[in-house]
Amino acid sequence: MNKEITHPLCPIMFVGTGSDVGKSVINTGFCRIFKQDGYKPAPFKAQNMSLNSYATKNNLEIGRAQAVQAEACGIDCLVEMNPVLLKPTNYLTSQIVFNGKPSGNKTATEYFNETDRNALFEEIMKSFDRLSEQYNPIVIEGAGSITEINLWDKDIVNMRVALRAQAATFLVADIDKGGVFASVYGTLKLLPQVEREAIKGIIINKFRGDIKLFEKGKEILENITGKPVVGIIPYCKGLFIEQEDGVVIEQKKSDFKQGKINIGVVLLKHLSNFTDFNMLEQTSGVNLYYSDNAANLLQSDIIIIPGTKNTLSDLKTLREKHLDTVIIAHHKAGKPVYGICGGYQIMGNEVRDPEGVEGNISSLPGLGILPVITTLSVGKKTRQCSFSFIETNAHGDGYEIHAGDTPTSQPLCRMNNGEEDGYYLNARTWGTYIHGIFDNAEVINLVLSEINADHVAVTDYKTLKEEGYNQLANIIRENVDMEYIYKCLRRQKSQDRRQ
Repeated sequence: MNKEITHPLCPIMFVGTGSDVGKSVINTGFCRIFKQDGYKPAPFKAQNMSLNSYATKNNLEIGRAQAVQAEACGIDCLVEMNPVLLKPTNYLTSQIVFNGKPSGNKTATEYFNETDRNALFEEIMKSFDRLSEQYNPIVIEGAGSITEINLWDKDIVNMRVALRAQAATFLVADIDKGGVFASVYGTLKLLPQVEREAIKGIIINKFRGDIKLFEKGKEILENITGKPVVGIIPYCKGLFIEQEDGVVIEQKKSDFKQGKINIGVVLLKHLSNFTDFNMLEQTSGVNLYYSDNAANLLQSDIIIIPGTKNTLSDLKTLREKHLDTVIIAHHKAGKPVYGICGGYQIMGNEVRDPEGVEGNISSLPGLGILPVITTLSVGKKTRQCSFSFIETNAHGDGYEIHAGDTPTSQPLCRMNNGEEDGYYLNARTWGTYIHGIFDNAEVINLVLSEINADHVAVTDYKTLKEEGYNQLANIIRENVDMEYIYKCLRRQKSQDRRQ
């Protein structure tokens, strides 16, 4: 009999002293630990803000992090795992994706001040309840800092969720940022008493050096906060776990490297789904980097124009930075240029927005590399897919998340549903709407063979991810008091039953 039946656990939640402290990765690690230990876990994040998203099997859209966490759990991702997704279109406005479907654009003021937060929270918790009926434990992720005190009355993702779910909650702090004592102490002291009591322990993340040197620090933290430090997790360089936070891009800005196949991904202002290039980045002999610097891109062997949340705005910025001339010159020199989703649209002759989907730019000429015209429209195509290249025997899996239509007379792929996708000019020039197309070794080999005919990608992306989940789980087990974690989850569950 499964443990999840005989020993049900209460939900566990990871909240943070701030953004980018590692909550998503820790959440992912615990998802894999619970799976390894015989439970049937599932992730949950009430509200996510990200331009990296994923399509569920029933054609709904959620944050990429929850899809990754579901994979670590060994289950398909569901829309209930991330009922609210905010996809920024500019500094002030985001597209609201509710229960997997776009429900319009709102400014931050409109979203926080003009939305019925109580009604929204109740709808969110219905998703949580549906998950709880099927999975145990639910592994919940908070968002940003839990002590944005000016927004407490608007909270639908942090401690309000923790209290409603009666989750054993752990505070994550990033010691690599510095100021860990102040951030942990200040966070806990600012919490109302009932929320402070919900915090069962502290996890220090991204520790560099000898963890034994922090023993005194651990003791001080426990004395000043009254909370146990249940784990000190080392900085894990080289561990492969997909991440969705745009902060990761800052760490991937580099330059041309001699002796490598240099792939320059155009660093768009509204770049989305940068996870499209993770497998390329992991491929031996490849130097993949993001850049909006003309000199850097000029040195690339291959240029890829990625997806974007705002095609017209990014197309305009490309011209302002004179990156359009770099890309066009690269193409005219016979060097490979590929476009994914919004990048595919940018490669065409024109992008039209008659309904103002992206803003007040009604149309712009594209780069003119591909003879296609895109017309944006309200609504969005969201689905998982399988594909086969028409001109070669390459095939694989991916997913679509895009607004607009781009008729094609010379498609790149045929989809599993019989539809055609993309435009194929030649082996060195094509565009597609398929995200994750470079997760497939056959596609990578086609692209790299244009630069080096002898280069073969042997990386199995699924195996690579599985190894990453298991390595992460091992690191957490070695550095976190798992006995205490389980004690909290069982004790809390017993208290829930008594209530």
